[in-house]
Amino acid sequence: MGCGKGDNVGHDRHSTHCVCDVLRAIKDIQDNGADEECRECTTSCFMEPLGGISNPGKRKPIDTRVFMLLTKNGDPFKAFYRDGDCPDTNCYSVFFRVEEVFGNCCATLRVLEPLKKDKTEANLLDSTGTTLKLNNICAVCKFKATDSCITVDLSCFCGVQCVDDVFLNIC
Repeated sequence: MGCGKGDNVGHDRHSTHCVCDVLRAIKDIQDNGADEECRECTTSCFMEPLGGISNPGKRKPIDTRVFMLLTKNGDPFKAFYRDGDCPDTNCYSVFFRVEEVFGNCCATLRVLEPLKKDKTEANLLDSTGTTLKLNNICAVCKFKATDSCITVDLSCFCGVQCVDDVFLNIC
């Protein structure tokens, strides 16, 4: 999978880096909530309106497009977050909300706490507490906004996978 100039064909963006283009599109969709016909891929990051990934055809309050960033070797990017009730060893997430895209493809991302169906924290790490266990990501069905944000250089990533459209009550 490449991330060069030819990979964003059909999307009117100014960057030559596809990850940056996708994050700008997600931010625009979150900000504007514009209506547009659904695209064939039901988890496309370019799908409008916000809410189209989780509830195609249904309208309910949605303010966040949850996504994962993939590193150049294909692994999900993880970030630390601090939450008041967070156990010391499980405070990592691979899920984000874009807050701002700026400069030469940098972004401020809000780290989202991964939750299981019963709304308890989903531990994404293995038993050592140091390595991401990919199977644990499958248990995540809900998300909670944290106050932890991270600034990233989007040119360091090769993929964006949109996961869900959710309401996190973020102004």
